[in-house]
Amino acid sequence: MQQIDWIVLVATLAFIVLYGVYKTRGRTNVQDYIRGGNESKWWTVGLSVMATQASAITFLSTPGQAYNDGLGFVQFYFGLPIAVIIICIFFIPIYYKLNVYTAYEYLESRFDKRTRSLASGLFLLSRGLAAGITIFAPSIILSAVLGWDLNTLNIIIGLLVVIYTISGGTKAVTVTQKQQMGVIFLGMFAAFFLIISYLPEDINFNNALEIAGAGGKLDVLDFSFDFDNRYTFWSGILGGTFLMLSYFGTDQSQVQRYLSGKSLREMQLGMIFNGLLKVPMQFFILLVGVMVFVFYQFNPTPLNFNPAATAAVQGTPFEKEYNGLQNKLDELRSDKSEIGFQVAVDPNQAITQPNGTIVKASQALAEINKEENKIRNEARMIIRQADKNVETNDKDYVFIHFILNNLPRGLIGLLLAVILSAAMSSTASELNALAATTTVDFYRRNLEEEKDESHFVDATKWFTLSWGILAILIACTANLFDNLIQLVNIIGSIFYGTILGIFMSAFFIKKIQSKAVFIAAILTQIIIIALFCLDKFEYIRLPYLWLNVVGCALVISFGLLFQIAGKQTLNTESTNS
Repeated sequence: MQQIDWIVLVATLAFIVLYGVYKTRGRTNVQDYIRGGNESKWWTVGLSVMATQASAITFLSTPGQAYNDGLGFVQFYFGLPIAVIIICIFFIPIYYKLNVYTAYEYLESRFDKRTRSLASGLFLLSRGLAAGITIFAPSIILSAVLGWDLNTLNIIIGLLVVIYTISGGTKAVTVTQKQQMGVIFLGMFAAFFLIISYLPEDINFNNALEIAGAGGKLDVLDFSFDFDNRYTFWSGILGGTFLMLSYFGTDQSQVQRYLSGKSLREMQLGMIFNGLLKVPMQFFILLVGVMVFVFYQFNPTPLNFNPAATAAVQGTPFEKEYNGLQNKLDELRSDKSEIGFQVAVDPNQAITQPNGTIVKASQALAEINKEENKIRNEARMIIRQADKNVETNDKDYVFIHFILNNLPRGLIGLLLAVILSAAMSSTASELNALAATTTVDFYRRNLEEEKDESHFVDATKWFTLSWGILAILIACTANLFDNLIQLVNIIGSIFYGTILGIFMSAFFIKKIQSKAVFIAAILTQIIIIALFCLDKFEYIRLPYLWLNVVGCALVISFGLLFQIAGKQTLNTESTNS
């Protein structure tokens, strides 16, 4: 990074933090601090909801996901428009009518304190874990840029977010998210058009799509019922709808965003705005990753995009073998570039391979990419032999490698500001929601004597700091897993189905009462965790999106069963008496 990049990066982040502190100073009552004074217009609500979900993980992991697996991940979001419609019709009017601070207050009026505490507790557990991952994601970036220790960066980024979140509460989060989304859109569009301009002169956007298609990166829809495939049309429509219903309808980090709206109409319009824009935005970010894949068809790539993985091999007995694989990859790239040009001209052009086989140009390119993946897998095995503690999964490093090695001065700083802005907005929303839920659903409700407004504002600030410290500790123990964006969604899917089942029972099945739904939720959560563990050890193959459907269905089914069984027991006892 050059001096101009540091100036752009620091100036952008400093402006966002100082602006948030300045605009929200002096918030001393709970209404202002937790619900932002109900001052937000619909576009502010929509951008705030979007910014909360669009963490650094979105802009760090999603292009890497597309680079490896193509556009199929967009199917994950197919259920969002359906979920938004349901939330606008049923969820938001109830929250607005009851004038709640958290979504879980409604559960006490419908069921009891015990059920409210259970749902709140499950939210705190899932979102507390996810907050740590959203801090960890940008730390990876700065670690690659600066060579700094990951744990040091986790602490610095976490404390930076805590500062302005504590200063102004929900309003601070909301007002800064508009600026953050502006930076994000500007940076991603700039990166996209630069990638296209970096392609060889004879390769235009349409040619790039032909090359991406030959590499299997444009396969958007998968209508199969194969449970070994995480992302299909059906898992997106069914599992995605249930996940989005739970996330946008019952997760306080999202509910708190639209509860800040000026009116019911502003809240609903904000959610609709988010629903209309979210899927195209995710598709565009995936398309950026696909264009990065096309770019690297014509440009050299490392064996592993994680610089720490490559460094781990240097100076070890495995270095010679590793360098030999790098040479093989470089030789393959020259063939790949040549065939890439032929695919751009005519994907069906006949090509004679070294073994004498005649295939289409597109098929030849696909086979070369398979050979490249084979070489990379061999390199990962060597890295593990050299250092078993280093992370060999490099999906999340693909985009940052492209940024640091190819973008012009100044724009590198802007793109880093994009990813860090996203991290700050998402983490701030999570810490704000965690603190508000802890204050309203646990601390305030269990106080024996009433306190004034400023007391609860101070308590929320202390809880924000506490959750921030916990999130930093989680970030310091995290690892890359398979892919960061998948890890966050997996954490949510383990708990969201149960939470949604409780809310769906409350909204639509009046027959189910408090005791039945409480027992049903606990039993369901145990089963869902067991199913996830069995899938992890490959005893049962159930993609994580389906955990949302199964969890919701089990809570409702068990709730009805226990309610009927309880009534029959009461009838039997009354008859015997």
